Amino acid sequence: MKKNSQYKHWLFISVFWCALGFAIWSQMIQNFSFLHAVYQALLFLVFSVTIAHTLSDFLLPKALNKGKMGFFVAEFIFMVFLLAGCLALTSVLFADYEIRGMYPQSKLPVLEHFWFRFYTAIPAALLINGTACGLRFFQEHGIMEKKHALLKQNHLEAQIKILQDQINPHLMFNVLNHIHILMQRNVPLASELLIKFSDILRYQLYQSNREYVMLDAEIKYLKDLVGIEQVRWGNELDVDCRWEIQNGNLQITPLLLMPLVENAFKHVSRLPHENGYVNLLCRQEGQNLMLKIENSYTEQYKPSSHDHGLGLENVRKRLDIQYADRYDLSIEKTEDTYTIILNLVLN
Repeated sequence: MKKNSQYKHWLFISVFWCALGFAIWSQMIQNFSFLHAVYQALLFLVFSVTIAHTLSDFLLPKALNKGKMGFFVAEFIFMVFLLAGCLALTSVLFADYEIRGMYPQSKLPVLEHFWFRFYTAIPAALLINGTACGLRFFQEHGIMEKKHALLKQNHLEAQIKILQDQINPHLMFNVLNHIHILMQRNVPLASELLIKFSDILRYQLYQSNREYVMLDAEIKYLKDLVGIEQVRWGNELDVDCRWEIQNGNLQITPLLLMPLVENAFKHVSRLPHENGYVNLLCRQEGQNLMLKIENSYTEQYKPSSHDHGLGLENVRKRLDIQYADRYDLSIEKTEDTYTIILNLVLN
């Protein structure tokens, strides 16, 4: 793609200079012999190509990279005058018969002839240099736009990776700590929890670095996560989950929904002699995915603000980066319930 773009650019430049050379020759042939017109047109092209490409291929990119466009304007004006002088000198060297025809009774002094040609050549020099610089600027602008887009994409990917790295250790530490406690009380249950946790780690290790995963894989991961939480809480928590997935082949970014599920179990109410609850509904219809999670809540158990907000903050950042205007996240809190509803348009 890059070579094809460069080929088109140089093809256009070549056609431009050939057309300009032919235009100069067709004008000179009216007052000169065929060979004199060719020689003069070639000399015009040599000066024009050398000066214009020095300006557009060396000075302009240098000025763009260093941000010294004010200095480049001065260089551009100087190059316009230099090219006009070269074109005027070419006319003098070839003893311009057209000027002599305009003044048959007198011989124009060489200096006056030169200055006359210099002033009349300034518009042409301005047009030639301006065209060359314009084409180069357009090319450089395209390259800068591609670099900017690439840097932006790399930045977003790095930011997403940072957010994922913040999520994964948090879950791992919580579960491993609970397994450690269970090993001292209930070894078979700890073993069951460890097997489920190994499936979760396998998913995180091999799927989290992908841009998208199948919805079925992400749902299975969430089911394993809920299963671990049910084992951890046992009879102290009532869990009701409904998974209504019509097309598991749709794609979703990995580990996007996990903090929402984890957050419900993490901050469910913990009142003595009263079971908490988590109700989860995940429904997919067409391209739309809706995740609704409601958990019991009480102000008597309220984690620190930093601990409470990290997961949701990361989810919002990832949604802003990866789904932009294709999502809606709402949070409803009452005295005894905490509800999160996420509507997402999948790929």
